[in-house]
Amino acid sequence: MAQTAATRAPARGRTAVAGTRGPSAVRRTTFYGVLILLTLVFVSPLLFMLTTSFKTDVESVSATPTWIPKQPTVEGYRTMLETAQTPVLRWFLNSLLAATGQAILIVLVASMAAYALARMEFRGRRVLTGMILATLFIPPVSLLVPNYVIVSQLGWLDSLPAVIVPGAAGAFGVFFLRQFFISLPHELEEAALLDGANRFQIFYKVILPLSKPALATLALLSFLVNWNDFLWPLYVLFSPGRLTLQPGLSTLQSAFSTNYATIMVGGVIASVPVLIMYIIAQRFVIEGVSRSGLKG
Repeated sequence: MAQTAATRAPARGRTAVAGTRGPSAVRRTTFYGVLILLTLVFVSPLLFMLTTSFKTDVESVSATPTWIPKQPTVEGYRTMLETAQTPVLRWFLNSLLAATGQAILIVLVASMAAYALARMEFRGRRVLTGMILATLFIPPVSLLVPNYVIVSQLGWLDSLPAVIVPGAAGAFGVFFLRQFFISLPHELEEAALLDGANRFQIFYKVILPLSKPALATLALLSFLVNWNDFLWPLYVLFSPGRLTLQPGLSTLQSAFSTNYATIMVGGVIASVPVLIMYIIAQRFVIEGVSRSGLKG
């Protein structure tokens, strides 16, 4: 009887362990299955755009879409890059300069403002923070005319500063970095003060090095916003050689109204830098977003 009870106890234990492992395995399989499905949903349009850019004109407008080109060709890329009416490489360079310049300005301005609002005590700090955050509720379209008047009076129309400077002081960057700075321990700042460091030295040598994930995340988001901006460059840029990529590619709708392969080439060119930047900065983006929401 003792042996029977002793043999039954481990059996019941193994059954319990197997029972606990079963649901977790099913849950894990379901989780990865959903992730794979979502990946296919989001990646499929990009893959179709890429394959269509290598199709012929006839195949690109076929009634039965095909994923793999039957007769691969680079005629769309040749048409895009060699046509004088569509200086895509120039548009690409303009967009790269504009997006990079605005991202750098936003990080500089937002980091200094966020540090003051998060780590410094002064009268009216909460009121000022509330006023800055309130600007997030202002529709960006309502600022088109005032910004246009300012840019025109500065003589920046039809130039890259017109698409770089106006968006360099957005409230989102201040709010985002403020949340991150609040989560940093105050002991580091106190130790630096005891060592004789001033506020700027603390900001430059202590806070910023610890905030690389948040800074990289803000820089990437700012780059994407400027890179994908269509409406504002359309208002302030006029010359074909001064256009950025998004308004420049919009001219393909009329220049190549039925040449979808060429239009897809423009989409591929516009997507490649964004994908490369996100792959490189993915780790910083995840860490920056997760840590920026720890404390309010």
